[in-house]
Amino acid sequence: MSYIWLVWLIIAAVFAVAEVFTPGFVLLWFGVGALVAALLALIGVQSLVIQIIAFVVVSVALVIASRTILEKFLPRSLHADEFKTGVETMIGQLGTVVEASRGPLHQGAVKIYGSVWTALPTEGEAPLQEGEPVAIERVEGNTVYVRRSLRPAPLFSQNSEEI
Repeated sequence: MSYIWLVWLIIAAVFAVAEVFTPGFVLLWFGVGALVAALLALIGVQSLVIQIIAFVVVSVALVIASRTILEKFLPRSLHADEFKTGVETMIGQLGTVVEASRGPLHQGAVKIYGSVWTALPTEGEAPLQEGEPVAIERVEGNTVYVRRSLRPAPLFSQNSEEI
């Protein structure tokens, strides 16, 4: 009796374990393809060429199907090119000036979501005054560039206590 089905089973396990350590949700489908090839070998299909073709066809079909389904049903905001993390999420957020501008660059401090950031007014803006609501225009390093806002900042950004 041929033990090629055991080799396919080991390949399937390797793909399944590798999926855990990689992003993208692709390797799992190759593991499923290897399981199909193992099943073919187990039921008596002796041709290695047919097993390999089944492996490739099932794997590629599942990758294409999963991509199509995920793109169709996931909200647009979850697509990688539109998904923001870290300081990128601060752009457009409102904060409160907690330290007025000083020095030639008009450096001040702004509280955003309970954190105090070094702030500079964007070009064309007057120096910052304590208590003013501001919107974050951009972030460079640990400095935010702000523009005055007509809307007040959320209440928790004005509190002196951390949340």
